[in-house]
Amino acid sequence: MKITRFALLLVMGLLLVAFQSAHAQAETPFVIVLNAEGAVTPVMKEYILRGMEIADQRGADLIILQLNTPGGELGVTQEIVAILRDSRIPVVVFVAPRGAWAGSAGTIITLAGHAAAMAPETVIGAASPVGGQGEDLTETLEAKAKNITKAVVRALAERRGEEAIELAEATIEEAKAATAEEALEVGLIDFVAEDVDDLLEQLDGFEVEMIEGALTLETSNATTEDVAASFIEQLLAILTNPNIVLLLITIGVQAIFIEISSPGGWVAGFIGVICLALATYGLGVLPVNWFGIIFLITSFVLFIMEVNTPTHGALTAAGIVSFIIGALVLFNSPGTPQFQQVSIPLVITIGLVSGGLFGVLVGFGIRALKAPIRAGTESLIGKTGAVTSMLNPTGQVRLGSELWTAEAIDVSERIHKGDKVEVVEIKGLRLKVRKVK
Repeated sequence: MKITRFALLLVMGLLLVAFQSAHAQAETPFVIVLNAEGAVTPVMKEYILRGMEIADQRGADLIILQLNTPGGELGVTQEIVAILRDSRIPVVVFVAPRGAWAGSAGTIITLAGHAAAMAPETVIGAASPVGGQGEDLTETLEAKAKNITKAVVRALAERRGEEAIELAEATIEEAKAATAEEALEVGLIDFVAEDVDDLLEQLDGFEVEMIEGALTLETSNATTEDVAASFIEQLLAILTNPNIVLLLITIGVQAIFIEISSPGGWVAGFIGVICLALATYGLGVLPVNWFGIIFLITSFVLFIMEVNTPTHGALTAAGIVSFIIGALVLFNSPGTPQFQQVSIPLVITIGLVSGGLFGVLVGFGIRALKAPIRAGTESLIGKTGAVTSMLNPTGQVRLGSELWTAEAIDVSERIHKGDKVEVVEIKGLRLKVRKVK
């Protein structure tokens, strides 16, 4: 009886310990960490939206948006701001790691978080608006864009005090930038943290303002989970790189040209269509000057003309120059942000390689035109054979292993059996020959 009571007490004790352990584990704060890096594009917006949905499904207590961006589209930025401000889960925007920056649109996204932090040696600011194609705005449009953007940052930085609002407006009006320490000093951000763990320690007990009201964060001993970008998100992010877009355009056009020049296959045409389709996505996202497309099309037309009507390199040289001008006009127009410009050495290299490739094709074409005919009856002209029956003026000639009916050009000449003759003309299936002297 005593043994039974002891066993019962032991089981109850174990169950109590297990329950307390599970209860303690359930109360451990759970944090989702998103890593938004690169230009502010629709891809970044979709990634943030997907991460926040995952956080909601997993019952996360906090979302940390680690940000490193040079800026991007204002329209997409406004959508991201709306997503962050409408979140039922607290969102902390953390400009990190060291060396990162929240430039231009990144400044507004940072202020949109329920709390903001920066790692040491990071920068925020330079948020002056530019046009959709990267160009400087006219005076009227610039004033409108600046006033609207300043109103947005004033609303986001209102709780941070006058100095923070002044700095936020200066990042737009004067394109001013600030270090993490400078931003913290005026209250534009809430913390300077070394990493996510350091940030979580500082956030414990910090009060944020949510839609429902004030909320005190509890991040002590929090567990974190990173949400990585999906394969499609990574692919689309790559396609917003102007250097990649230029390569895709070049490969696509050349592949289509190869398919047209040698119809019957499908691989070159398939590759060309895929490359141009992918490049079209990038052109739709990047700030480009479509006037550059005219120069690019002109360059490939000149290359094709060189192949069909060889000019000993003149059209190829003109095509290379047109390609370089087109690529620079397309991506590197004045006012385009530096991070969205194509590499000039890459443009020159691609232009030279494309011109060289078409030059090689021209060389093959010229050699093919000058080469002697190696197939068909025309290939017999100039060859010599032996007479097997006297030509008077017709007879038979052995050419290689074949017997041909032959006729002497000089009908008055008698060419005897065994004499050597040379083929000078072909009339149907009859050879016109002359005696080899």
